[in-house]
Amino acid sequence: MRGQWLGRFQATGWSGSATVEVDDLGKTFGGRVYLFSNDTSMPSAIAYFEAPKGDNPARAVAQILHKSNAERASEYAETPMEWGQFKAHVAGLEFRRFVFRGQAKRWRLRTHFHRTGRADLWKYNNEDMTLLHRHLSARTRHTFNRRDSDENGAFLHLAQHHGFPTPLLDWTYSPYVAAFFAYQKVPKELSPVDAGSRVRIFQFDREKWTNDLIQIPKAAPARPHFSLLEFIAIENERMIPQQALSGLTNVDDVEDYIRSVERSNGTRYLSVIDLPAADRTMVMQELSTMGITAGALFPGLDGACEELRERLFP
Repeated sequence: MRGQWLGRFQATGWSGSATVEVDDLGKTFGGRVYLFSNDTSMPSAIAYFEAPKGDNPARAVAQILHKSNAERASEYAETPMEWGQFKAHVAGLEFRRFVFRGQAKRWRLRTHFHRTGRADLWKYNNEDMTLLHRHLSARTRHTFNRRDSDENGAFLHLAQHHGFPTPLLDWTYSPYVAAFFAYQKVPKELSPVDAGSRVRIFQFDREKWTNDLIQIPKAAPARPHFSLLEFIAIENERMIPQQALSGLTNVDDVEDYIRSVERSNGTRYLSVIDLPAADRTMVMQELSTMGITAGALFPGLDGACEELRERLFP
C-alpha cells in the first residue's frame, strides 16, 4: 500500500487532481491526501490519515488512482553514441539552454527520498528536516533559515551532497561534468557480462521547461511538479565547480511526469544518450585534461584522495 498514488477527483462544485502519499509506519499505514482544484483561485484540501494493517477489511466503490511504479525500466528511447559523437553533439547545442545528468546505470529518474520507499513529504519537511537542521546546525558555520526558500533550498542541497535522502535530483550545466558522474562508479575492468553495457546521460531542455511551467520552490504542500532551481552555495563548495542546479520534485516517477507534460504540450523536453561503459578509462583521462577530476569537483580531502586513486591505481 505504501507509495504515491495519483489521479483525479470530482465533487459537488469542484474537481481537480488528487495525490495520496502513504508511508509504512510499522503497525499502521499513514500519510497525506491532497486535493488540488482545477480552479487555481480555490484553496487546496489536505488531510492526514492512519489505518491499521490488515485487520479492518472494508469494501468501497471508487475510481482507482494510478500508483507510481518508478522501479520499472525507462520508457524513453535512448540514442546510442560513441564518445566522439557525444562531444560533437554537445558542441552544437545552444549555450546553457540544456542541463545534464549522468548515471552509471539506465535507471529511471527518481530522487533519493523516493528510492527509500518513503512518500509523505509533509512529514519529511516538518519532522525529518527539522531534526536534521537541529543536528547539522552544530556543525555548520551558517545557521540556515528554513523559512526562506533560498536558504531552505541551500540546506537541502547541502544535505543531498552529503548523502542524506532528499526530494532533489542533481543536474549540471556541463555535459562533461555529467559524463564524469556517469563513468565515476564504473569498474575500470568490466566483467564479460558488463562488457557491452552503457552509461546514461540525460539532456533536459531547461529553457523550454522553465518557460512553459511554473517552477515551485517547495515539495509539500504543492501540486505535482518538477522544478529546476538554483540554490545559494552556502557551506557547499561543490556547487560552483560542478555547475550544479537541482530538480526539486514531489513526484515519485519523474520520467512519467515529464512524459505526461510532453504529451500535453506536444513538445520534447527530455532526451537520453547512452555511451559505452567500456570507454571509461579513455573518457576519464580526457576529462582530467579538461580539469574535470574528483579533486576539482569535490574540494577537500575526499576529492583529493579519489583523484590520486584514479591516477595512481589504474
